[in-house]
Amino acid sequence: MRAVVVRTFGGPEVLDLIEVPVPEPGPGQVRIRVAAAAVNPVDLATRAGVLTEAGLMAPRAVTGIGWDVAGTVDAVGADVTGFTPGDAVIGLRDLLDRDLGGYAEYVVLDAGAVAPAPAGRTPVEAATLPLNGLTATQALDALDLAPGRTLLVTGAAGAVGGFAVELAARHRGLRVLAVAGAADADAVRALGATWVVDRAVPDLADAARALVPGGVDAALHTAGPALPALAAVRNRGGFVTVVGGVDPKPLRGIAVRHTWIAADGPALARLSAADLTLRVADTLPLDRAAEAHARLERGGLRGRLVLTAPGTGGGS
Repeated sequence: MRAVVVRTFGGPEVLDLIEVPVPEPGPGQVRIRVAAAAVNPVDLATRAGVLTEAGLMAPRAVTGIGWDVAGTVDAVGADVTGFTPGDAVIGLRDLLDRDLGGYAEYVVLDAGAVAPAPAGRTPVEAATLPLNGLTATQALDALDLAPGRTLLVTGAAGAVGGFAVELAARHRGLRVLAVAGAADADAVRALGATWVVDRAVPDLADAARALVPGGVDAALHTAGPALPALAAVRNRGGFVTVVGGVDPKPLRGIAVRHTWIAADGPALARLSAADLTLRVADTLPLDRAAEAHARLERGGLRGRLVLTAPGTGGGS
């Protein structure tokens, strides 16, 4: 089978399409014939060596690329009872230290990292859900806000931010103050935001507090500088970030947390059934992974770029 790996860190050109044996599932694992694999910013960081420099990955000779997959169960290992060959599924590969990732024609995942694919969606659409949807829902779980509370979401037009707005507003009953570019205001409102603040405002805290006197109950930080979002939170409120780097200090008694994604099949199954808005920017075949990385690095995309494997049903 074909797979994309990294042997030397660098720009998109270091992505190497190689031929490797089809992996075999072990106990508690499933093998997925990959139809589509989303391209995420973490893939760019992995390829460039950023995760290794940050101590999140040990140096290794070959590094697999890709977290999100959608496809069909091809084989199951011993002790797997929830899936059978032929099932349409989505899954998340959250183990970094592996030779193979989601950019491959087949991938082996723990059964606990896999869920049924969203009904009525193409594999390309479905592949955009696992990493970003789970990141958003796990961050919201960490905040644990009651219905009716107010939540500020930065990067609300982005992949994680968009899911966060929709999940918070439509599935948790929160009033969402979304921070996004002016061109994305209508799209963010369509996801359920109660208020939208232009990310270009000179003082985010002042703008937010004009809409929610005293400050929002919590903030979910997915993009941009953290301190303006923290300043928009009321005293002893909540703040969760999913952005790498140094977290802000817990000023004014605000509970500051950093959530790190973890594969969770049951939570992914709930997201799959939630009829969320799935956004695809474009599709490219697996052998154009370097082009996909270059396009993502240039920015300006709405939705995810998705790699497809020929002949596996990954068309959009």
